[in-house]
Amino acid sequence: MSTAPQASIDPQGLGRCLAALRPTLLRLAQLQLRNHAWAEDAVSETVLAVLQGAQRFNRTSQLKTWIVGILKHKVLDQLRQHMREPTAPAAADDDENELEHLLFKQDGHFRELPDEWTDPCAELQREQFFSVLEACLEYLPNKQGRVFLMREWLQLDSSAICRELGIAPTNLWVMLHRARLRLRECLQIRWFTPHAR
Repeated sequence: MSTAPQASIDPQGLGRCLAALRPTLLRLAQLQLRNHAWAEDAVSETVLAVLQGAQRFNRTSQLKTWIVGILKHKVLDQLRQHMREPTAPAAADDDENELEHLLFKQDGHFRELPDEWTDPCAELQREQFFSVLEACLEYLPNKQGRVFLMREWLQLDSSAICRELGIAPTNLWVMLHRARLRLRECLQIRWFTPHAR
């Protein structure tokens, strides 16, 4: 496969792809930003960047992977832009009583997919897994979900997360630990248990 940039992306096909991806992009942005207007801005800026930079897409990864990568940078831009703005305190997370709410909603997938699929059945299974994972992420308590995505998706370092959320490093690690335990429990029940699928 050639790695040289190809400028021949079909504009209509790109438009259809963006329209189909928009709900997933918006959901990903809202999961992290927790503000509908900011998420809309990040998605709009992503669409604009994709349309302006389509000729730079070199087909070494899937188009969707490339677009989600651009969204990741736009979400980081939104976080930086609004970092100094005061925000209303979020409702307290109910860490002990909400486990059952983690388990039930299934949407599109969340993480980037590998560049090439060799087995359609494996691709379908992976998409279903990421649907369950995203559903589990959506039902994490707000602060836990935000901390987990900042660390794992945006790959921010601990000090940046602590500054953004105004928390101590110890609190960060406790929230990350609890989020990982909840995700593990949710995936165990909704994915790895034989009857779950």
